[in-house]
Amino acid sequence: MSGTKTDTPDDPAAEQPPPQDDHAFFGQPRGLLTLSGLEVWERFSFLGMQAILVLYFADSVANDGMGMSAGNAASVSAAYGTLVYLVSVAGGWLADRILGSYRAVLYGGILIACGHYAMAVPTAAATWIGLGLISAGTGLLKPNVASMVGKLYRTDDERRDAGFALYYMGINIGAFLGPLITGWLGDHKGWHWGFSAAAVGMTFGLIQYVLGRRHLAGRKHAAEFALPPEGMRRAVRLIVLGIVVVAALAVLLSLGGWLTLGRFVDLLTLISVIAPVVYFAVMFASPRVTAEERGRLRPYVVLFLASMAFNFILFQAYSTMMLLASTNAETSILGFHFPASWYASALGAFEVALAPVVAAVWARMGPRQPHASNKIAFGVILGGLSFLLMVLPTSGHSGDSYKMAAWWIVGSYLLLGLGDILLETSGMSATTKLAPRAFASQTMSLWFLSLALANGIQAQTVKVYGKVSNPAYFGVNGAIAVFVGIAVIVAAPWLKRTMHPVH
Repeated sequence: MSGTKTDTPDDPAAEQPPPQDDHAFFGQPRGLLTLSGLEVWERFSFLGMQAILVLYFADSVANDGMGMSAGNAASVSAAYGTLVYLVSVAGGWLADRILGSYRAVLYGGILIACGHYAMAVPTAAATWIGLGLISAGTGLLKPNVASMVGKLYRTDDERRDAGFALYYMGINIGAFLGPLITGWLGDHKGWHWGFSAAAVGMTFGLIQYVLGRRHLAGRKHAAEFALPPEGMRRAVRLIVLGIVVVAALAVLLSLGGWLTLGRFVDLLTLISVIAPVVYFAVMFASPRVTAEERGRLRPYVVLFLASMAFNFILFQAYSTMMLLASTNAETSILGFHFPASWYASALGAFEVALAPVVAAVWARMGPRQPHASNKIAFGVILGGLSFLLMVLPTSGHSGDSYKMAAWWIVGSYLLLGLGDILLETSGMSATTKLAPRAFASQTMSLWFLSLALANGIQAQTVKVYGKVSNPAYFGVNGAIAVFVGIAVIVAAPWLKRTMHPVH
């Protein structure tokens, strides 16, 4: 970092972007462009890799895959997602107490890039090391970059939801492009070529993030709620010691035959259930949380569960839906053949196209727009409908060799993409408003814990994929999500009373 006045830790200006930036990016702060650009490349790498990860796990060893069954491949892929979002809790704490948001995001991006470069090496050991580095890096980056978006706006700024919608559109540009590149390389050159493309993408993201840092609020070096010097040194020593002990214990248990891949998946699911319960309890009991802030946490529990229900469906767009597409969906349109992983790009494409429409609608409606809880409820319902739609083309077949038209999966992703925009933008925006000040970055981590819980439950549920009929699998899971969405709508009057200042 430069030693200019702009970037010094004690410079008050380092907490705010230049004044002229406030409306410089389509009426939004210019810092939104920097953070959205970072997320374009982070999602390019993360979702580009994830679109082919389950196919890589399920492919035969002879084809340079891992030789897992379909259910196990989906389960391990979900467990990886669980680990990614569990680590985000530590990422939020490190930003609040030690690193500060800017450095946490920077270091997280570096770890992600290193992880993708490791996965480019065609060995099983390099794959597991790479996934570990990506998990650690994403845990640092994801909760803190979203929190930095929130710092660009005042709490009562009506541009806030529209800004998050544009930010989410940027995310989905990467979600659209990533599977196209990695999927083609994986299909034509080999899986590890696809992982290499993800590594290059994350490198580009880091470069533009550093170049655009002057437009970011909260970019000073020091953490907002930094530990005292002695406490910080003690925390660093404990963190390093903890990492070493856990790594050594994992190696010993693995060599002893106790820590199998299946048991590790089950352990992550258990942690994903316990962690949010403990985290909510700590925040409710903390003396640094005021009575007013504590009151706003109660409705947040409802939003947390709604997020879990929706993302349980969403994440399967990169697991069971990818497996279904690879075995039972047409992979050609008008004579043009494409990799099955390209279906994942349809989800990103719909979100790129629909996000500015949603942002424009909310901006035009202003204070008349639906309450955040209703936006989230509609998103959950759409997610459930995307799975219920899949009951139709998978029903009435005597065997598993049928091929459904491409438009069925594309239609499912259309519903899922619109639901994702409604839920994630409103959910992340509401999180930054409802967060107790002393847990700012960590409350965003709590939102990501709902994603960990969704993945943790998915890691167990997808084990039955291929063992029960496809109509039953997609029908039951979709119906549960629709029920949760309706329940949130029923609770809307109480949510509106208790979620002030969220409108």
